[in-house]
Amino acid sequence: MVELGHYVLYVRSMAPMVEFYTLVVGLDVVGTTFGGRATALSGGRTHHELLLLEVGDAPGPLEGRRIGLYHTGWCIGDDDAALVEAKARCRAHGVQVIGQSDHGVSHSVYVLDPDGNEVELYVDVEGIDWANDASWLAYPVRPLDLPDA
Repeated sequence: MVELGHYVLYVRSMAPMVEFYTLVVGLDVVGTTFGGRATALSGGRTHHELLLLEVGDAPGPLEGRRIGLYHTGWCIGDDDAALVEAKARCRAHGVQVIGQSDHGVSHSVYVLDPDGNEVELYVDVEGIDWANDASWLAYPVRPLDLPDA
């Protein structure tokens, strides 16, 4: 089996990024190193799924059509109630929801982290046999209507 182990983000300032990834996404800080300029975070699956490296003021992510990372996705629960709770956390921490989508196989809420990286918070839809039936790939992306908490 192969799975994504972790990814690394260069960040302008550590504190707001750690706050976002802990309070909004739900990761835990595993530890820091390099005088606080590196922070490892985990959702509990492995030693770290995300490493933040502080680089100070630098150009942010490119916008629009381009080559490179579009967004990261974090599975945050088992049903839409987890997404409603995530929206409430976003509102409580001043994070704007920039989109909501029904992908057939998953339901998603999209936000931007403090450095402008797009982050998908999602839950898988129960009953979709994605491992044996790839027809979900042709499912049209539809708006997702989630209530506010």
